[in-house]
Amino acid sequence: MATPKKKTSAKAKSSGFKKKPAVHDSSGARKLVHAPAKKPGAHATKESIKDNLKGNAVGPRERLDQAVVTHHPGRAAAVEIEARAKVRKESRETPAEEVSTEELWTLYRKEVGKRGPRDQKRLEELRNHLIERHYPLVRYIAERLLQTLPKSIELDDLVSAGLFGLMDAIRGFDASRGIKFKTYCSTRIRGAILDQLRSQDWVPRLVRLKASRIDRALQRLTAEYGREPTHAELARVLEMEHGDLVNEIQESRAKTMFSLSEKWEDDDGSVEKVEILEDKTATDPVHELNRRDLMNFITRALTHKERFIIEQYYQYGHTMREIGEMLALTESRVCQIHSNVMSRLKGLLGQRHESLLS
Repeated sequence: MATPKKKTSAKAKSSGFKKKPAVHDSSGARKLVHAPAKKPGAHATKESIKDNLKGNAVGPRERLDQAVVTHHPGRAAAVEIEARAKVRKESRETPAEEVSTEELWTLYRKEVGKRGPRDQKRLEELRNHLIERHYPLVRYIAERLLQTLPKSIELDDLVSAGLFGLMDAIRGFDASRGIKFKTYCSTRIRGAILDQLRSQDWVPRLVRLKASRIDRALQRLTAEYGREPTHAELARVLEMEHGDLVNEIQESRAKTMFSLSEKWEDDDGSVEKVEILEDKTATDPVHELNRRDLMNFITRALTHKERFIIEQYYQYGHTMREIGEMLALTESRVCQIHSNVMSRLKGLLGQRHESLLS
């Protein structure tokens, strides 16, 4: 009579083990030896590698490391190429906020020199990200300089000038010289701000420094006394003679004055100076025609947003920050658009000038 086969328990089935025939140890006791069930499909497939790439790894490079295949080298190579392409695509789509400043510089240097439209757009985007990364440095330098300047100077004006220096630094930076960009751009930012101040101020440097020293003392004493100090109090704090203090204040506010009734002598006789003063309200016809021609040329070459920025900055005197608030743009982005417009206009006006001369 045949012995009935023993049924495999549900527990054994679910555990994934096959039950081997019973064996006995040296003491005669019966023991079971379990062997792991054989897995179907010993070789790696394209689908299994994709599953591995979707695993719990942190980044694309770690997921790529999971795509190591030991069977079927030809198929593995094809799958690995596809995986690398996917990683490269993901890397390009990584938000700029997640990329370090060093990586931004690496990407920027790779795009420099490329001429395609997409390359130029990519270069501009990377430049904007670099400007935004270094914007706090521009503001820090502007704030430090503001502490040594008269109260009439606005911080936003200094920041706007500093942003131009930052953009020049990004364009001219050469990493092969072994200089850190922060050191290089700090000098350019500070220089751009000082150039802007000098262009708007005709007062000699020594006089300006003296005026700045007096102004700082004036602010400190005003805060301490709760009122504006007298010249005597100011002179005592600055350890100056009263007369010297008055002279320096007058020098910092000096203006050339003369009598309008004074005679101007020449070979043809004498006339009063009032008769030879320039009439600021008069319009030079040639200048007016050139200005109108130039304005028509500019308005045809610029977009609506670019024209708005140029008008608000040059015609109405708004700062880059104020224009950015009007357009819902960052100050650095407005500054970037302004710089691009100036570069294009220089090129266009240069071509127009050559055509007029030829």
